[in-house]
Amino acid sequence: MIEEMRPNLYRIEIPLPDSPLKYLNSYVIRSKDRNLIVDTGLNREECLEAMRKGLEELNIELAQTDFFITHLHADHFGLVGRLVHSTGKIFFNRPETELIEAKIGWDPMVAYAKKNGFPENELRLALEAHPGHKFSSDWIPDINVLSDADEIKVGEYRFQCVSTPGHSMGHMCLYEPTQKILIAGDHILIDITPNIQCWSSDRNPLKDYFLSLDKVSKLEIDLTLPGHRRVITDHMARIKELKEHHHQRLREVVSILKKGRQHAFQVASQMTWDLKADSWEDFPRAQKWFATGEALAHLRYLEEDGTIRPDDKNDVTRFALTHK
Repeated sequence: MIEEMRPNLYRIEIPLPDSPLKYLNSYVIRSKDRNLIVDTGLNREECLEAMRKGLEELNIELAQTDFFITHLHADHFGLVGRLVHSTGKIFFNRPETELIEAKIGWDPMVAYAKKNGFPENELRLALEAHPGHKFSSDWIPDINVLSDADEIKVGEYRFQCVSTPGHSMGHMCLYEPTQKILIAGDHILIDITPNIQCWSSDRNPLKDYFLSLDKVSKLEIDLTLPGHRRVITDHMARIKELKEHHHQRLREVVSILKKGRQHAFQVASQMTWDLKADSWEDFPRAQKWFATGEALAHLRYLEEDGTIRPDDKNDVTRFALTHK
């Protein structure tokens, strides 16, 4: 499916099989000089076929096309290595470029999950089911690093880079101030909440996310083009809803910890999730991974503001309320 959002700015719907997200919105800005594609889809044949079909319909030549990737998650980054031409550039944020260059891999996340109660017998199976592990890019082409407030000019559009960490550590949006358009990636979504995960005690991604929402709320925006689902015409109302959702989550975590000291996997099993499953045991393993990561993000936020404290006895971190 192709939809023209504004003159020479199109949305190609890229299917995401077996994912509750259903599809990715890839945006194509067409220009007589250089085209720009924002986000690509997973590294799998269904995504590649949909992208090639869409680009052919729009008469887009990959030799005249550059790429901007909002963040490192595989449903946005995974296909770029199979699309970029030798003449093309890939624009990407610095924090996640450094993450790629460090070649850290998944092992630290797996160790952190284990330390926070994720059952060891399920860990590798959860990783094997994770779409980011299965459908990431085969290789990483050269990257052109962009920072906050840098500009990309494409035809009649002049986009400003807006650093919005939270959903990922280097997430970046594109803002067109004249047209009042925000290409939002996974920073703001219309009817689902961006998954905020934490896999390191050195970071506080939920705090970052709140600050990034405040940053975007100061922009004049008429049209928000998200990475998934429908477009957003009232970003301020949606930002308010997203903040309230996470504050409700924080209250829920506090309520769970009133029962006593618990690790993140236990907390996640008692949180409210919009997923069709009769019980926590019936959750797909990949969804248990996402849920535990989100529980950790909220626990980390509460730890930093002093509401809870961690206890690392017996090699597993459990959290307790500071004041009952």
